[in-house]
Amino acid sequence: MKQTSAARTLPAPKWGQSANNKKNGAGEPADKYQEGQVDENGDVNTEMRKKIHCEDGQSESEENSDLAAAIAEWDEVETVTPGVDQQLMGSEGAPNFSKQSQPLSFNEALQYYQTKDLSDVRPLIKTSIERRGFAAFKHFLFGPPKLHRELLQERDMIFCIAASQFNNDESVHVRTLQTMFKHMTGSKFDCKRYGDHWDQIGFQGTDPATDLRSVGFLGLLHILYFVKDPKLLSLARDIYKLSLHESQNFPFCLMGINLTRITLQALREDCINKECNKRRQVVAVVNDLYVGLYLMLYQKWKHQQMTIINSGPVLNDLEHIAKTNPRHVLRNLEAYLQSAATSKAPGSPKEKQEFTFSSLDEAKSGVGHGEPS
Repeated sequence: MKQTSAARTLPAPKWGQSANNKKNGAGEPADKYQEGQVDENGDVNTEMRKKIHCEDGQSESEENSDLAAAIAEWDEVETVTPGVDQQLMGSEGAPNFSKQSQPLSFNEALQYYQTKDLSDVRPLIKTSIERRGFAAFKHFLFGPPKLHRELLQERDMIFCIAASQFNNDESVHVRTLQTMFKHMTGSKFDCKRYGDHWDQIGFQGTDPATDLRSVGFLGLLHILYFVKDPKLLSLARDIYKLSLHESQNFPFCLMGINLTRITLQALREDCINKECNKRRQVVAVVNDLYVGLYLMLYQKWKHQQMTIINSGPVLNDLEHIAKTNPRHVLRNLEAYLQSAATSKAPGSPKEKQEFTFSSLDEAKSGVGHGEPS
């Protein structure tokens, strides 16, 4: 893994590089938004928002108040006035605004794959690991439950997305990259497909596609989900800010790609079957596991003063927890988001105390360790 340079100068991100803004924020679990409940732009429609919040005991006025507060908090973050980096200029010295790509939502990208013919990559996927002898017998008797038959197609789609390598001819792929770059840097125009500017959001080298080889387009899809979902934007912003820290910096996107790999392996080894069966979803559970792992990495990295040289052991610990105790990862995320939401409730202190529900070490020490997922 490439170590980012602490001495380099990065543009002030749209995501709050300000040292004065240390608030966290969050919202609802991701699995409430089902397929067919989004509008043409991939956003949850108004009626569904009303329904969801009524079910949670939250009135429409409270929901509007929370949304307005989240937007206001985001707008208060110190930003850089988008300028024109020389390496992003067109051949004549100015950006080509006539060919700017449209922003892409996670739901739009997901729906693209839900309707796409994936027969060309299906033979390449591996949805399970082969167990023989006593290991197979033990897994049969004591292992996690089998995934419900109606969820197999959704699971296979996830592996097909991971087997789909980045393609410059796929507009969804290119738009995803551009959406991520513009959203995270505050730029209002598309950047060049190749160049050192990708280092600004945590890729290594001049071509993000080279970092995606092990997880394919799923690596980008997970990052897009994390940085664009309104419920997660405060958490994603705080992690991104930490990734730019003078001494604790790490490559944000590259770290996320490693977490996608861990999430895929947990799915392949049936570790999250129980949760998928319970929710009757696979994509939402995989997304939550991904974000939950990034949250645990953030908690350990920040509080234990980790640096890039610690990344290997930390990722190994996260992989162990994802496979042996994924339920703990999901509960930790749920508790974190609930705590963040409570801190924004009327009458709560303006300055939210930093939430430390559990650390990576607590999970490793056996809090619910070995509990079937």
